Amino acid sequence: MSDGQRHSVAAQPSLISDPIEEAQRESENALAQFDRVLDLIDDVARGDRPFRFRPSIILDLHRLALDGLSHYAGNFRPSDVEIGQSRHVPPKAHLVPGLIEEMCDFVLENFETEKALHLCAYVMWRLNWIHPFTDGNGRTSRALAYYVLCAKIGYRLPGHVTVPEQIAGDKRPYYRALELADEHWLDGELNLAELEALLDGCLAKQLLTAYDDASDPNCGPPKDRKLH
Repeated sequence: MSDGQRHSVAAQPSLISDPIEEAQRESENALAQFDRVLDLIDDVARGDRPFRFRPSIILDLHRLALDGLSHYAGNFRPSDVEIGQSRHVPPKAHLVPGLIEEMCDFVLENFETEKALHLCAYVMWRLNWIHPFTDGNGRTSRALAYYVLCAKIGYRLPGHVTVPEQIAGDKRPYYRALELADEHWLDGELNLAELEALLDGCLAKQLLTAYDDASDPNCGPPKDRKLH
């Protein structure tokens, strides 16, 4: 594809035919999805509920991202899929539910002992590797990974240019890091070093925007947000 984006080759056509209307709906859905992530983080931060990481949360975040855009919003893909601009071949559709459960188990089993950035990178890579949806895998993986990052730390991270927004703004380093993680996995190794390094830089930039805002008398809520 000429835009350099990784897409599910078997993705169903959008329910909206007008490209401007479709883009508007995608933006609205991205904000709704991110608001849901913030609610999940706040539940952990307030101590209202212990950290939860379940397939139902993943499906809910995907439903919000694809609401009104896809017949499969909030559902795992019904068939096999290929990824354009990628050498990775996702697993067969019938394996998806079990792999998602294994991913959730990994996060829960390692939540107390692993670094926040490692868990964040793992979720971001593994969901893309499983590629459980016909469309919206990337945006759902980034939202879910941000939830895990903040939940592990225990609070919403400050800063007006969040980690998901930075990745959405330039996906090339993100795609490269995913491909390298895939290559390591083919060699039988869970090595997320490149993706962790990318996330480390994004996190530093997000926190720096909070610092800069504290010194800027003209700061205010961001006007435009790109989350998908």
